[in-house]
Parts: sequence; C-alpha cells; structure tokens
Amino acid sequence: MATIDPRTHFRILEDIARDLSGDVNFPICMDAAILVRNTLKDPLANLERVVQVVGIEPLISSKLLRLANSVIYNPSGKSITDLATAIGRLGFEAVRTISLAVAMDQMLKSRNLVSYDDIAKKAWEHSIQVAAIARVLARRLGRINPDDAMLAGMVHDIGIFYLLYRAAEYQEYRDNEPAMLELLKGWHESIGESLLHILGLPDHITDAVRDHDQLHNIETPCTVRDVLYFANLLAAHGEEWLPADADSIAVELMRADRERYVDIVKEAEDDIAELRASLSA
Repeated sequence: MATIDPRTHFRILEDIARDLSGDVNFPICMDAAILVRNTLKDPLANLERVVQVVGIEPLISSKLLRLANSVIYNPSGKSITDLATAIGRLGFEAVRTISLAVAMDQMLKSRNLVSYDDIAKKAWEHSIQVAAIARVLARRLGRINPDDAMLAGMVHDIGIFYLLYRAAEYQEYRDNEPAMLELLKGWHESIGESLLHILGLPDHITDAVRDHDQLHNIETPCTVRDVLYFANLLAAHGEEWLPADADSIAVELMRADRERYVDIVKEAEDDIAELRASLSA
C-alpha cells in the first residue's frame, strides 16, 4: 500500500476544521443527540420535557429502557416500561451518554465503513469497556460521580468515530488502512475534544477527554479526568490509538499505572456485559 500524501491529511482536517468552526456538518445520526443536548442545556428543562424529546427517537428510548432494567441500575429486578421512570432512575447524564452512544454506533454502520469494520468494532468495544470500567472505578474511589465517569468513558474516543465516518468519504482513504490509522492516531483526541465542546458537554467531561492517551502523573485519582486515564489503560485495545512515535518510557510508565488498578477489570466484567447488552441492536 502506497504511503498517503501528507497533504491529504491536511485537506480532510481543513474540511473538518471549517465544519467545526462554522455550521457543523454533523452526520444525520447526530441530530437526535444534538436535540437532547439542547434540551439538557436549558436550565428550565424538567423530566417531562426531556421525556418528550427523547421519545421522538425510538432507538434512544429503547436503549434507555434496556439500561434502566439492567442489573446495574435495577438490582431488584422489578421491570419498568415507561420512559419517565427509566430517565428518573438513570438521570440526565445517562440520557446524554446513551444519545451519544447511539449516534456513534450509527456512524459506524455507514456503508462507507465496510472496509474498516474491524477498526470500527474495536473502537466501539473499547468505548464500552472504558465507560463501564470508569463507572466501577469511580464507584470504588467514592470521590467521583460514577455516571460522569461513564459518560466520559463512552465519548472519550468520539473523535475516532467521527474521523472514520468523514475520512471514508475520501477516495484516498478507501481500502487504505495504514493511512486511516495514521489519521486516527494523530488527530482523534483534538477532533474529539472539539466535538464535545460543540455538543455542549460539561467542561469537566471535555477536560477529561483531552490528552487521554498521554501519560498523566497521578498519585491519587480524584477527578473524572483521572478515572478516565486509568479506565482507558485498563480496557482492551487501548494501545492501538497511541501515536506511532509514543515515547517508550512513557508507554512503560503507563503500563505500570495500569497495574495499579488491574483488579478493577475483573470487578467490571458484569458492568461491561450489561452496558454492551443495553447498547446492542
């Protein structure tokens, strides 16, 4: 496979930068997530209004109901069938998480991404694992809202999903996996951060996503950013998205950090399975 001309990377990045600085060219599947975002940003929004907006999108509604009836949120096993009770049980952060997860999943189902099905599936599975592990780690530490941690974990690689979707529109990236991986490794963090700002996520979530694949010097985790860092290390496939020129010493230190909480992976297995099942088609 011939090496791609660096100018091709710059061309797609310039196109995306124009989108992100003006009228954002979001995929159609992001519309529902944006509508939810706008509703949740309204200080006067109440449960009734959120239910009304979420109810427009049956895919989001069904996944919220499935999650609300999972063992994670419903240990008593008493089934619920109405959206208001589900959202009341889950909270507005879970609504944000699920609406964005649906959009990410739909982007990966674009017919243009057939050539990159393996990358897409790994990115999706990694996001689910990071989200569930972050929630369990936050729960153990007791200092961080577990739902904030789960939201950060779910969206931390949204830049990968968006770049896959957009780059597949360019002929130069079709059937050129090395070029696609080079683009993803170099730019998914900054593109993801920009997207989250535009989507109106809270600052502590976007701050957590920034540089999540870089070494952080953390003695005691006490923020969502700290929890995301460790959850990302603990989840499978995490090292695939490190920059190609990642410092070998930094990588070894990150592996050492992983060992500090490696027991969390076993503890999070049920949460990972529940979240995966809740977000499945």
